[in-house]
Amino acid sequence: MRQLFLDTETTGLSAEGGDRVIELGCVELINRKLTGHNLHFYFNPGRDSHEDALKVHGISNEFLRDKPKFETVAQEMLDYVQGAEIIIHNAAFDVGFLNKELELAGHKPFTQYVDSVVDTLVMAKQMYPGKRNSLDALCDRLGVDNSGRTLHGALLDAELLADVYINLTRGQEALLIDAGAEEGQAGSEEAVDLSGFVLPVIQANAQEHAAHEEQLAQLDKASGGKTIWRQAVSAA
Repeated sequence: MRQLFLDTETTGLSAEGGDRVIELGCVELINRKLTGHNLHFYFNPGRDSHEDALKVHGISNEFLRDKPKFETVAQEMLDYVQGAEIIIHNAAFDVGFLNKELELAGHKPFTQYVDSVVDTLVMAKQMYPGKRNSLDALCDRLGVDNSGRTLHGALLDAELLADVYINLTRGQEALLIDAGAEEGQAGSEEAVDLSGFVLPVIQANAQEHAAHEEQLAQLDKASGGKTIWRQAVSAA
C-alpha cells in the first residue's frame, strides 16, 4: 500500500477568510518503509502571513516572494498523491485549505484524487482519551525524536508524523519474520534435531485470553480495521 504523510503551513487559520497555503510537504511510505520519494513546495500566497502564523512557522513574507503560485504546480501535486492513502494530523484543517486552493486553481476537491484520508488526531484521541494529542505530545509519548522541531515546517512535520503513525499502529512490521535472505536463497543455519525434547504446553488462563483479545482489538482499531485477521475473516 502506498501511504503519503502530508502537512501544510498557511498564512493563517481561515481558508474561507482568504488565508492561503505557503508550504506543502509529503513523505512516501510503501509497505511501511520510507522510500525517500517525497514532495515539497513553498508557495507565493499573494498576501502576507498573519503575525501569529509567522510565530508558528517562521517563513517570512520576503522568502516567499519568488516562489511559485499554487496553481502553477497543482497538477504535479495531484499526480503525486493520485490513488494514495493520505495520512494527516488534524486532517480537516489541511484538506480544507487544499480544497480551497484547488477550487481557485480550477480543480476538483482533494479527496476526489486520493484513495482515502486518515486523521491521526482522531486515532490518537481514541487511543489516548483525555490526553494531549498534538504532534509534539505524541512524539514525546511514543519516543519519536522531535528535537529538531523548533518551528513548524511542512516536510519536517510530515516526516515526524510518519514515525508517529508507525508507532501508533504498533510498528506492525516488527511482527514480520525477517529471514535475512532473498526468496529462494538457502540459509546458513545448521539443522538441529529436536525430537528428543519434550516441551511443556502451558495454556493461557481466562485473564490472559481477555488481555490478548484487548490487544488485538487495539491493533485493529489503530489500523482502521485493516489487520490481517479481519481481512481473513471477511474473505471467509
